[in-house]
Amino acid sequence: MGVVSKKRRRLPAAPKGAVAASARQSARAAKAAMRREAILDAALDEFSARGFAAARLDDVARRAGVAKGTIYLHFADKESLFQELIRAKMGPLVGTLESFFAADLPLPVIIDQAVDIFVREVLGTPRKQVMRLIISEGPRFPSLAEFYYREVLSRMLKAVRGALRRALARGELPDDTLIRFPQLIGAPSIIAIVWSGLFDRFEPLDVRAMMRAYFDRLFVARRPA
Repeated sequence: MGVVSKKRRRLPAAPKGAVAASARQSARAAKAAMRREAILDAALDEFSARGFAAARLDDVARRAGVAKGTIYLHFADKESLFQELIRAKMGPLVGTLESFFAADLPLPVIIDQAVDIFVREVLGTPRKQVMRLIISEGPRFPSLAEFYYREVLSRMLKAVRGALRRALARGELPDDTLIRFPQLIGAPSIIAIVWSGLFDRFEPLDVRAMMRAYFDRLFVARRPA
């Protein structure tokens, strides 16, 4: 019996012009993303140096090495630039923490690792400048504070409350006090941000040790009898 060979049908190759156009489009997209990131980094530097009111888009453009008009290709105005700065710098971290707090782990393990994440991913990066800006500029610009609350704080409070409710159900907490006041969990991070910005040069603070001491005391006081 003879063997019938079957030839594979080859898909037609993409036209060379289409390949080149796709490559050019990818290169343009990558370049635009790099410019956008440069603008956000420059905006953080400018807002941190001058405050929101005094910062000018001309100076942001100069820091970023782009024309002022390039900023308007990405952002409608100064406020939308500040909002996107919050979303870009803090959003990925909030997403990571949401997943982390959702893990079915003992509360002390979650808190201990959250301390490490804060020290490494906030205090050790420009994200700390975003938090300082909200503390200093939020009272004068309520819309910025509202945006930060919606994009960052409300999500974190929900994630922390979820972890605390599971801890209460496992018997790790004696009552729902921390669920009602999850701000107590975030308190040492605010102390760390303020202290590091104002007083660290006079008296350096070991933030990791301070936060762990705080939570040790907090949870010893709240340990079920």
